[in-house]
Amino acid sequence: MIPRYEKTEISKLWTDEAKFKTYLEVELAILESLEGDKVPVGVADKIRSQAIINPKRIEEIEAITRHDVIAFCTSITENLDPVISRFFHFGVTSSDIIDSSLTLQIRDSLDIILPQFAKLLATLKKTAFDLKNTITMGRSHGMFAEPMSFGQKFLGHYHEFARRYEELKNFRENELTIQFSGAVGNYTILTPTQEAHAAKTLGLKVEPLSTQVIPRDRIAKLISISALTASAIERLAVELRHLHRSEVDELHEGFAKGQKGSSIMPHKKNPIAAENLTGMARFMRSHLSMALENIVLWHERDISHSSCERLYLPDHFGIFFYSLERLTKTLEQLEFHHEKIEARVAESHSYLSSYYLHHLIEVTSFSREDIYAMVQAAAFEGQKASDATVFHKSLQGALKNQGHELTLALPTFEEIKRIYLKHCDEIFARI
Repeated sequence: MIPRYEKTEISKLWTDEAKFKTYLEVELAILESLEGDKVPVGVADKIRSQAIINPKRIEEIEAITRHDVIAFCTSITENLDPVISRFFHFGVTSSDIIDSSLTLQIRDSLDIILPQFAKLLATLKKTAFDLKNTITMGRSHGMFAEPMSFGQKFLGHYHEFARRYEELKNFRENELTIQFSGAVGNYTILTPTQEAHAAKTLGLKVEPLSTQVIPRDRIAKLISISALTASAIERLAVELRHLHRSEVDELHEGFAKGQKGSSIMPHKKNPIAAENLTGMARFMRSHLSMALENIVLWHERDISHSSCERLYLPDHFGIFFYSLERLTKTLEQLEFHHEKIEARVAESHSYLSSYYLHHLIEVTSFSREDIYAMVQAAAFEGQKASDATVFHKSLQGALKNQGHELTLALPTFEEIKRIYLKHCDEIFARI
């Protein structure tokens, strides 16, 4: 990851040294499961006390062997007493080590990501409740529709993120697996009981049926969850960008002392965080196609998945954490222009068309089609004049022309809030 976007909390889990430490952790768990049977008791502890992780030496050996796991094993065993070194990597194939180690790296990454995800949820929830009683113009197709709770906008985003959080948490708890089943997964040397023992040592579940590799649909499922999260991030980021536009101007991102929005236009305050997050979402989603294609391997195993996993997984988890953290901070620093938000509702009553349509269906004998045509024509007149009273007067006049002396009330702003926010508490309680 380039320094601009690197999150050291994640990147340190994906260094070569960190990877080799997980290799060693996996190898020792296997040895412990074999002690007293195929391996003398105490071998694992002796190796643990003597083992040296030396990435440079591993690189030197791999230049000759052209096999990373053999290079790792040789770098460990060349510093051990031959009496115990011969038991290192006993009964397992390289995929047992690589895939189980990868699971540890994914687990540790998720253990950093999930708490940050929870912070985002808490921030979104607070934002939604803070804005619950602020009324705004809801939009459909980018056009004014009907008033709604401004907080309900954020509540919808909260609920989407909450679904992704539960899916990610469930994956962390139930779908992280290891394997020690040997070549083609047939347990020639190790037994399923010994595998289960090693899995317990590592605090993970056993892959029920490995084919020499842990099936890649598991990683694809994880990346699909994070890709959906990326879309949730972009959906919220795009909403913030729209509300930030000059002609909308209902909120602004926080603007720090000394910050500058443009190299030539000093007046600019741009939605740079939301734009950045839109790009990050695209980057995260781009990994899904690789994860899906990695599911398809030849026979029991090949390594066509290996190269792209080495490349994209560290970046994926780093940007996942970066995006959650940046979105949380962006939300915390948003400035909401409450007067402008609510003024749009007070200025334009043409949205009452639906309210009047249904009221007239109840109190007159006109057909729905006739009422719709009258209300629509009045609404268009009001829009042309940019005057709420024109809409009301036009509709009143249309009714009079049809022989109806019905007086239509023009609700006050407080009455409008009661009409359009009346079920807000129920919606919030349900979410």
